[in-house]
Amino acid sequence: MKILLLGLKSGSIDAFEKVYKLYSGKLYNFVMKMSGGDTYLAEEIVQRTFVRLWEIHEQVDPGKSLISYLCTIAKNLLMNIYQHRTIEYIYAEYVLESSEKYSDDSDDILDDKLLREYIDRLAEELPPSRKKIFILSKRNYFTNKEIAAKLNISESTVATQLSLALKFMRDKLMSHYNELLTLVLYMAFIKNI
Repeated sequence: MKILLLGLKSGSIDAFEKVYKLYSGKLYNFVMKMSGGDTYLAEEIVQRTFVRLWEIHEQVDPGKSLISYLCTIAKNLLMNIYQHRTIEYIYAEYVLESSEKYSDDSDDILDDKLLREYIDRLAEELPPSRKKIFILSKRNYFTNKEIAAKLNISESTVATQLSLALKFMRDKLMSHYNELLTLVLYMAFIKNI
């Protein structure tokens, strides 16, 4: 195990893939318990945890438990998601409370179309191989296994590339998130004056 972690620390992709195969199932079960059985969230957190591991692979301590380290990363990522969901919930409640109730599907269709166009523009900024994986997954609904077979690469490479693409998208979307939160808090403050 120590040799494997030394390989990971030095940047060996082979060591990373072995670590992924060794720990992804255990980490998935851990996140499933923490998330109350949310399979989509568990898959997302596992992918993001391994992306994070790769980003900081040089800091891995071969003398310490890697599974504990991975579980800590996963737990922190999950808590961040729950915090964002809480803020989104508060915002949604505020919008419902402060707006007239009406049903106009054309607004929802327009919002979906604008979001899709924005995501398509962001996808164009991805490196070509990552863009191809992202499109196969999110637009053509291929599984990671199907993408790996189609592109003749490992599933862990697909998972890592997909997670990097999603992180890029999230970072771009979140760069506007603080502006939105500030606006919501300002509107709530004005309303209570």
